[in-house]
Formats: sequence, structure tokens, C-alpha cells
Amino acid sequence: MIRVERSQSFPLPVEEGFAYITDTENWHEYWPDFVRLETPGGSSWGAPGDSVTVVVELLGRQTKLMLKLEEFERDALVRYTSYQRGLPSARHERRFRGTATGFDYTVTVSFEPRTGLRGIFDRLLLARAISRALQKTIDNLEARFLLVEGSRRLA
Repeated sequence: MIRVERSQSFPLPVEEGFAYITDTENWHEYWPDFVRLETPGGSSWGAPGDSVTVVVELLGRQTKLMLKLEEFERDALVRYTSYQRGLPSARHERRFRGTATGFDYTVTVSFEPRTGLRGIFDRLLLARAISRALQKTIDNLEARFLLVEGSRRLA
């Protein structure tokens, strides 16, 4: 099993960070290489069993990710599995923990590499692509949340 994880602290209340991150209308603002949400409007993302399809640019091509929500604990945890053609399914976890100064956010992706030559691809290229995507997600959220905090100070 390959597991990639990134963590960051943010200066917002956990309730606000959780609401922003889990709102599908915001995903285009911070998901790296986000192309579109294929199930807009009619999709829900807030209870186990919910699913959405997202199109992202992955390894140089547009890839549809079908996301199936498994756990959703408000202000604490989101777990889902992504299914994508030509790649192994991946387990995703988003953990939120309130702190005195905001919240800690941890994003994790794990997957079982395939066998044979495809497994080499999974271990080398796919794992690196996931690592870059998670770091870019954190960077994008940090930039977005700093803008929010900055505008509050000006108000």
C-alpha cells in the first residue's frame, strides 16, 4: 500500500475551513488541475453513499474521477474512494482538528499498486503525481485562506 500525506495549519475556525473545503462549488478554486465537475447541481456531497464525478488533468491528460463518499463527520473527517479508468482506485481522507488559532488539516491518499509493469508506473509516476497534487492543494488552500484572513483584518 502506498500512502501519501500532507498537513497544514490554517488560521480559520474549523467550521469555516470544513465548509469551504467540502463545498463542491469551491473545488475549482483549490483543486490542482481541476477541469470541471461533471455532476454539478444535482449531486450532493455530505452523506455516506453520495458520489460526484470530477474531471482533472492527471499525468498530461483529462481524467474522470468518480468519487464515492464513505464517511462524513462535520468539522472532523471526510473519507471517500476515487475510481478512475486506467489507474488503481484510491482511498482519500481529509482530517480536520480545531485548534486555539484555527484548524489543522491533513490530507491523505493511499492506493494499492497494480502488478507487473503497471505497478512500476504506480509506484514511481503515480505516487509522485499524487504527492505534487496534495502539496499544491495545501498551497492553494493556504493562499485562499490568507486572502480571507487579510480581508477580515481590513474590515
